[in-house]
Amino acid sequence: MMFSDTVRDLGELTGPILVFGGPYSNLQATQAMICEADRLGIAPENIICTGDVVAYAADPAATTDAIMDWGIVTVMGNCEESFGAEADDCGCGFEEGTACDVMSRQWYAYANACLTPEHRAWMRELPRRLGFTLGGRRFAVLHGSAQSINEFVFEASDDDVKYSGLEMLAVDAVIGGHSGVPFTQLTGGGLWHNAGVIGMPANDATPRVWYSILRTTDQGIEIEICPLEYDHAAAARAMRDRKLPEGYASCLETGLWPNMDVMPQAERARAGQPLAAGTVLWPRHVTAAAE
Repeated sequence: MMFSDTVRDLGELTGPILVFGGPYSNLQATQAMICEADRLGIAPENIICTGDVVAYAADPAATTDAIMDWGIVTVMGNCEESFGAEADDCGCGFEEGTACDVMSRQWYAYANACLTPEHRAWMRELPRRLGFTLGGRRFAVLHGSAQSINEFVFEASDDDVKYSGLEMLAVDAVIGGHSGVPFTQLTGGGLWHNAGVIGMPANDATPRVWYSILRTTDQGIEIEICPLEYDHAAAARAMRDRKLPEGYASCLETGLWPNMDVMPQAERARAGQPLAAGTVLWPRHVTAAAE
């Protein structure tokens, strides 16, 4: 079983860059994301998915087809790694016996039976890391952390993980995925950003899902975190029709995760508090390379 182990360099990008993570087999959310990108006038070559195209929801094959046909740039997540290898589990890193572990066995078996050899071949060819330059800053895009494809990096995660990732990759900024909650953090002159995911809400008691847009301005780089509305009722109904875990189907409607096993205490304390859209400016004069 051969995997791509390449780093794909996108070169210098201009214009707004749209980033999202975790479609999670949620076809309704993926279709809404495609419509939103079209409304914003952002071309596929300036759109990046941080991985986990297939996971909890009802339409793994159709969602993968939609992402493949869209022609955007996708980085390999742990789910693509597992499905591509026809592995026994999702490789999410859940502790054995936890609620996440138990439910993942159900959705993984369902999704694994839906995917075709063509889907798995596409997943195996995805790059594990992307690189690009925007506004004079060098970015790396990956799924988990610099050390591991399935490491959960939240805003409250140990800063050493972020510092060491920036240093290891020799970049000014890292865009990660996997953890499912959007945040932007200026750290030691560098930047760590997670756009959130479109396949599940952000545990904020709303059914909205999240993406981000990066833009250059005269003052630096703006990182805007944006909500996305979609037909979450249809997505939840499709999950129930296919007898997928009720905890995740309910989550699409309530906006609350069925458990918080993987979250640091600070993120758990914010459960149920609606997120606000917002923009962080990364000032032009603050760069890791300048320190």
